[in-house]
Amino acid sequence: MATDDDMWIWDGGRVCLDFTNTLRYRWRTAPEETLRTPDDLVLWLQQAGLLTPGSHDSADAAVLASGRRLRETVDRAVLAVADNRLPLSGDITMLNRSAAQAPRPALQIAVTDGRLEPAGTANIATDASAALALIAQDAVELLLSAEILRVRVCGADECALRFVDRSPARNRRWCSMSRCGNRTKVRLHQARARRSEHTPAD
Repeated sequence: MATDDDMWIWDGGRVCLDFTNTLRYRWRTAPEETLRTPDDLVLWLQQAGLLTPGSHDSADAAVLASGRRLRETVDRAVLAVADNRLPLSGDITMLNRSAAQAPRPALQIAVTDGRLEPAGTANIATDASAALALIAQDAVELLLSAEILRVRVCGADECALRFVDRSPARNRRWCSMSRCGNRTKVRLHQARARRSEHTPAD
């Protein structure tokens, strides 16, 4: 079961992108799987705020396999639409079917200035399958929003995490400046320093 604090990264800007990022280093022949067991999936869903605490028995090997299939479906569909292409018809079907299983949000009420008003909705599942449906729902909403055109892949050579670029100039290159951005700048600086050391002086 995953316990490393750095095992999961939450820089995607959307829960569906954070979920796609549970498969790390996608450029490798053998990417790093962080959802190795049903317990890993349950813990991720809980930390993402999609699953009620104490739901440890709500996932088995079949639910884990379903979650991984959903993750790859989301990834293919999001990257396609971000690239101005249509998703595969099978991916659209899977996303629609999965999103349709999402629990209906419970409308909440509050008293404001002596009047009853909506107080938002509580959108959290009590089992892992329903929580996965919430991820599919978020992916559908992203695919239909203008924000889909802001989806990027981290520019670091050894990363490839997906994220929404919400920078004012729309020029964010890294999933995280503190992680990939700084590492890349340090590596480039060191490479320039090595080249200058081997360049003969005039």
